[in-house]
Amino acid sequence: MDIKLAVNGTLMRGLPLNENLLQIGGRFVREAQTAACYRLWSIDGLYPGMVRVCQGGSAIALEIWEIPAHGLGQLLLQEPPGLSVGRILLAEGEEVLGILAEPYLCEGQLDITAWGGVASLHRFQK
Repeated sequence: MDIKLAVNGTLMRGLPLNENLLQIGGRFVREAQTAACYRLWSIDGLYPGMVRVCQGGSAIALEIWEIPAHGLGQLLLQEPPGLSVGRILLAEGEEVLGILAEPYLCEGQLDITAWGGVASLHRFQK
């Protein structure tokens, strides 16, 4: 069984951890945007962390992938600490699983929400 997974950072096509998606049999489906209820931070200048908020959120660009359900655990174990799987609300109202940051991870980090997503890794690297 395959599941849809939303990714918004280094798992995206052309970025450093995309190979992790490909190794578990992931298939790119489409580009998408979240509903306007998320914020995005640069975590130590290495990768983004996205959190759903009640106020002050924006739409964040991301990618939708299909992955085998049995590969989700392996993928998550390869993600940096503090990232987890949760439900993400897309702009068109659909909910899919996706990679989110635990709020503690974003404390004191650079807020990059205004960028609207991670178009290229060099925009938030040190």
